[in-house]
Amino acid sequence: MVAVKNRGLGRGLSALLGDKPTPEVMSQSTQIPITKIRPNSYQPRTRFSEQELSSLTESIRREGVLMPILLRPDGDGYELIAGERRWRASQAAGLVEIPAVVREVGDLEALELAIIENEQRDDLSAIESGRAYKRMIDEFGCTQQQVAEKIGVSRVQVSNLIRLLQLSDTIKTMIDRKEMTMGQARPLVGLPVDVAEKLALQCIEQGLSARQMEREAKRATKEVVPGVAKEPHADVTALQEELTRRIGLQVALACKKNGAGELRIKYKQPSELDAVLKKLRS
Repeated sequence: MVAVKNRGLGRGLSALLGDKPTPEVMSQSTQIPITKIRPNSYQPRTRFSEQELSSLTESIRREGVLMPILLRPDGDGYELIAGERRWRASQAAGLVEIPAVVREVGDLEALELAIIENEQRDDLSAIESGRAYKRMIDEFGCTQQQVAEKIGVSRVQVSNLIRLLQLSDTIKTMIDRKEMTMGQARPLVGLPVDVAEKLALQCIEQGLSARQMEREAKRATKEVVPGVAKEPHADVTALQEELTRRIGLQVALACKKNGAGELRIKYKQPSELDAVLKKLRS
């Protein structure tokens, strides 16, 4: 059984994301026609293992669907929230109906549940997680801290995963295929594309660790961009992004080792400054 972390889901939703059917879940389950179900528009997972689906299909042919899927009403049918592999495998197995629990769930919660279901099974790549977190921020106005609290991870991890989206498509594909981990790829953020891709290939071919990649990236940075400033800490980056979102203007935060620092707010015209002053005075 896959353990479901306590992420404050409430309303018994955590029980619906596990692998073992509980009496509570089964009592809420009903048979739903497969043709009335459409895929989750907030599904963060883009790759499904054909081998895993084939194995699950054979299991369903023998034993049926043991754990209900999670749906929400959608027009004259339903939208899938959790259990896409079971739904796909059931179709392949030729089932007409599938056991499901139907809940009224908002868009943000549908995305949140889809992320949690996949992450607790380690099904998402770092890029898929980063895209999903960014979607929570861009479409629903969440801060990185709020994303972290909803999903049950640290704010630093949220920031690091989102920053991976700055990498080239070639490197992101390597991460999607799980040829590289977040720790191995993170030092490549900010490097010129050709340098980053060369190091990524080196990482895969030589099996470099995350620490070794950090050393290689630092060496490459000194060679390509002499005197480049040290990359800001993930917490500083996250705080800058949160302040920028709340204030509505670009914020730059510089922190020193002794705890002192400097906060800069950039504005283009007096009206923007007036708006910030009003917020501060209120």
